[in-house]
Amino acid sequence: MTPGRPSSAGGEASRDWAAVLDELEGEVLAAESVLRSDREEQIAAWGRRAEDWVPPSSALGPVPEDLRERAARLLQHQLAVAEELVERIIQSRRQRDVAARMSYGPPRPVASYIDRAL
Repeated sequence: MTPGRPSSAGGEASRDWAAVLDELEGEVLAAESVLRSDREEQIAAWGRRAEDWVPPSSALGPVPEDLRERAARLLQHQLAVAEELVERIIQSRRQRDVAARMSYGPPRPVASYIDRAL
């Protein structure tokens, strides 16, 4: 690379970052789809997926200038979906706790009075 000249790798980095952003956007849209489906078991499974995520390689370098606005919008979208996911998980846990407190056993005996003429 000659000093003062832009690197041709800049275009490659931009393509790499575009692919990473595409993948992240796909994940956010998939999470949103699960939230809209109202399937509690799938929503809970998304809450456990934090260990599945692997950050992009540090070899990518900083986000190129032409992709920063897209990355910022994606971040805001991710945060909104994550907040909704947390709210749904909390709501599901509250419902589970209420259901656990309900008694499904036989009802307690109730006093009975018989009116007889003496």
